[in-house]
Amino acid sequence: MERFSQTSSYVCAKVNKSDYMTLSQRSGKQLNYPSFRAQITSSVILMKWPTSRDVEESWHGHSQGSRGNCTMRTPKSRYCVGSASEYGKREELVSVFPGAQHEVSDLHACPPQPPLRASGNTPLHLAVMLGNKECAHLLLAHNAPVKVKNAQGWSPLAEAISYGDRQMITALLRKLKQQSRESVGEKRPRLLKALKELGDFYLELHWDFQSWVPLLSRILPSDACKIYKQGINIRLDTTLIDFTDMKCQRGDLSFIFNGDAAPSESFVVLDNEQKVYQRIHHEESEMETEEEVDILMSSDIYSATLSTKSISFTRAQTGWLFREDKTERVGNFLADFYLVNGLVLESRKRREHLSEEDILRNKAIMESLSKGGSLAEQNFEPVRRQSLTPPPQNTITWEEYISAENGKAPHLGRELVCKESKKTFKATVAMSQEFPLGIESLLNVLEVIAPFKHFNKLREFVQMKLPPGFPVKLDIPVFPTITATVTFQEFRCDEFDGSIFAIPEDYKEDPSRFPDL
Repeated sequence: MERFSQTSSYVCAKVNKSDYMTLSQRSGKQLNYPSFRAQITSSVILMKWPTSRDVEESWHGHSQGSRGNCTMRTPKSRYCVGSASEYGKREELVSVFPGAQHEVSDLHACPPQPPLRASGNTPLHLAVMLGNKECAHLLLAHNAPVKVKNAQGWSPLAEAISYGDRQMITALLRKLKQQSRESVGEKRPRLLKALKELGDFYLELHWDFQSWVPLLSRILPSDACKIYKQGINIRLDTTLIDFTDMKCQRGDLSFIFNGDAAPSESFVVLDNEQKVYQRIHHEESEMETEEEVDILMSSDIYSATLSTKSISFTRAQTGWLFREDKTERVGNFLADFYLVNGLVLESRKRREHLSEEDILRNKAIMESLSKGGSLAEQNFEPVRRQSLTPPPQNTITWEEYISAENGKAPHLGRELVCKESKKTFKATVAMSQEFPLGIESLLNVLEVIAPFKHFNKLREFVQMKLPPGFPVKLDIPVFPTITATVTFQEFRCDEFDGSIFAIPEDYKEDPSRFPDL
């Protein structure tokens, strides 16, 4: 059976009896062949778009594209998208194999292959952009990845927001969160093993946020974080409750990860001022989901990418007359300083789904925030959004789609209204050979506390190929207009009283204290 590329618009290929045997072995399910054929004809199927060889063999004229049933087919109809009832009358019986969701999900995520690398669109991207809800729902039912981005940096959820179908946006949002939970669950055994092998320690780091936007820097926070690690338990003390490019909330909170507890009981956040706690179940109420959909449908669609294609590191110099490599102490650790060159923050902002009223309201909110205001002062209440009128039917042919240059594939959804910007990011990183913790160990710790968005940005940055040592001080972009300097000020191996990893007896549970976590 053919292997699928990430850019394939279909998830299945022709299935013969030998393919059936292979799939049976991979999925561990033993079905007789007639039963197998019967089951797959009751499913909705998606087939693979042709490779360059397929096009050469089967292309004998112009192809036609149909948005109505999510099809773009060659004259021989060898490759198309439709329902299995269409294929029940043919020899080409194809389907998502029952019970093989993980195998199909793996196929969705294969590396892109020519000639479709120009678009990078996955099957789910295409179903959403062409407005085929039936195809999209079946792809989601078989765990098609929602987080993956195409060559332009857009996820299927972003394309759904652009298309404007509320039901589809809601379905994709729920699936995205489900897949995130499943990903955490799959990583849990490896993570617990890594934490157990790591010694107990206390780590202190400082965050200092800046912005090139006038007046914004003066209201940006700083934060001193304390991390305690004992066995497979972690505690993080911080003063930054929530921080995005739209708002900042300060307080005194502790995040506790208890590796010995059941997954649903592992994560707890303490509000030490109000003496309440909340367990992080990663499950939202219907109302919370609907409110999030309202916000998505009324906001710009952002895509920010930190390009490291041409990144390089050069030693920072010090001195006026006699230049020498810069080496200084950061906290208790001697560190070599490097300049980070070629780091580019590429950001895109789309608003084809917004009305003029939406744009003016969002602009007023951002201006207020930049002057130190808050969302509460703006009386910001998300309005229940209705689905948009679908965009005009797509007229792009299959030939136009596959013949596009890399990165210039025709857009299949609503006409884009997109603003792009590139900002060269000047950064410094201080690497120390004396720091007792390795980068891999740090990544494991950061993976535990990933619910905090700025820590996730730190994790992404240190995954780059850095100079030798441990990054005891570094500059990272957090949002398109905001950067942070992170300093690891103290590290010591230590033992702690186990009570610091437990919920204090006088704290009361408040399930809605931290709605954004």
